[in-house]
Amino acid sequence: MSIDLLAINSANNIIMNTINRPNPNQLWDAMWYEGEACCLFADTNVGKSIYAVQIAESIARTGRKVLYFDFELSDKQFQLRYTAENQIYKFSENLFRATLNPEAIIMGNYEQTLNKAMEEIVIESDAKVLIIDNLSFICMNSEKGKSASELMLSLLNLKRKHELSILVLAHTPKRLMYNPLTQNDLAGSKKQINFFDSAFAIGKSVQDEGLRYVKQIKTRNGEIVYGADNVIVYQIEKIDAFLQFVKVEETTEKKHLCEKTEEEVEKLRNEIKSLSSRGYSCREIAKKINVSKSQVNRILNKK
Repeated sequence: MSIDLLAINSANNIIMNTINRPNPNQLWDAMWYEGEACCLFADTNVGKSIYAVQIAESIARTGRKVLYFDFELSDKQFQLRYTAENQIYKFSENLFRATLNPEAIIMGNYEQTLNKAMEEIVIESDAKVLIIDNLSFICMNSEKGKSASELMLSLLNLKRKHELSILVLAHTPKRLMYNPLTQNDLAGSKKQINFFDSAFAIGKSVQDEGLRYVKQIKTRNGEIVYGADNVIVYQIEKIDAFLQFVKVEETTEKKHLCEKTEEEVEKLRNEIKSLSSRGYSCREIAKKINVSKSQVNRILNKK
């Protein structure tokens, strides 16, 4: 039975109809599964593209075709990242890179034209794994709810129509180094995170300029493995001409954040109390200033 756009079925029928279908495989550890629309976000110059190419190459090495839409680097910049003095890194033949042709851009209809071109390349390449670097190039007004929703709906339609797995790279706005990474750090409209099946983020460590950590933010398959108590710490290195994230350890996120000064703590307390006096709930305050709900509760309940 269906009513216009909606289809209805009993919960038991849905389970019986899908029980023999294979479970989705992991594409990148517990952070991205087959058939998912996933988001990887981080601040500028933290290494999103380096990590994403590493993910793409790892998946391509399993025999899957991977299509990497690179709207960030020129061909020369890409080449320099993956060559050394006397070495050239040999990528998997299953990894394909698509770039933007500036001469073909039609500014008045840019996003629709680009979406159509992306679908044509998906069909032509027969790739089932897509990585898009990055969100701001395919949606000029990603901070606006309507534009962001339209973009995500078009991506989800593309995913379902061609049975794809999609990873989208996105930015974070400038953030305070003592705050843990949360879904609120995804730049643009706050509605965007709701459309993604999963998400993970890269943070800079305060311990060392060269250290990065990766934290799982959202999942619909299984449970969060790499949360605040178990982030993956990496060092960025070039090994055999391949620029990559090299795993150092798994540890708590707290070890890689700044400690607040007493002045900052007092400022936070006053801001929370001020918002509470204006009628904001604990949940609303936590979301607005990017702290945990439990921290807001502690400050408001402290005598």
